[in-house]
Amino acid sequence: QVQLVESGGGSVQAGGSLRLSCAASGPISGYTMGWFRQAPGKEREFVAAVRWSVSNINYADPVKGRFTISRDNAENTVTLQMNSLKPEDTAIYYCAAGDIAYMSPRSERYDYWGQGTQVTVSS
Repeated sequence: QVQLVESGGGSVQAGGSLRLSCAASGPISGYTMGWFRQAPGKEREFVAAVRWSVSNINYADPVKGRFTISRDNAENTVTLQMNSLKPEDTAIYYCAAGDIAYMSPRSERYDYWGQGTQVTVSS
């Protein structure tokens, strides 16, 4: 059982940056770690995932070149650096851990979820 706690959300103007962090209650080295987001009235969507190391990363097309996912297995943390934020990035962002051997964009593949952190980008 892994408990995940996100932090770092907030409000920012378009073009700004935020850094989200996800702290796990236990070792995460064996898990694929992902970030998802859900905007009001929309389904939860994939943002990014990282497998063993930062050489195994998958990004959703809307965030490529703007967001960077990283992990620290020693500290049991995952971060999402978000730059050049746009109003359409506004959503609740969730950290997830999956006992899977690939960087799946499908939320049902992930076993553990955090409570989410709100990101609001104003124009």
